[in-house]
Amino acid sequence: MSGLAELSAVFLAVCVNISLAVLTVAFVLIVFRIVRGPTLPDRVVALDMLVAVGIGYIAAIGVQTDYFLYVDIAIALGLVGFLATVAFARFVLNRGLARDPTIVDEIRETELREGRSKANVAGSAGPQGEGAR
Repeated sequence: MSGLAELSAVFLAVCVNISLAVLTVAFVLIVFRIVRGPTLPDRVVALDMLVAVGIGYIAAIGVQTDYFLYVDIAIALGLVGFLATVAFARFVLNRGLARDPTIVDEIRETELREGRSKANVAGSAGPQGEGAR
């Protein structure tokens, strides 16, 4: 093996290991968002991101093992993940249209939380805001 081929093999191995480490950190953060919420749409988006991280894992392992059939599996997982996200979105929409009490309460809580944050931003402008400059 020539020096350039060895260098490229080492570089590829390092890049795959770095990508797996970054994907692991992303996985932990996404699981935290799924558990923490606070709303159902947050969890749906986190699950969609979990599918994307899974696709990344599959692609990185495919490159690491030189078994590129994994790419086909990643494409299939992407399609299934997309369909699952659409199904979750429809589920949330139908619950909202049916005035499901849990969805209505969640909307009220979100509006209250956003109202408080807007009031905090407006209240913090005070004498140090744009008018004082």
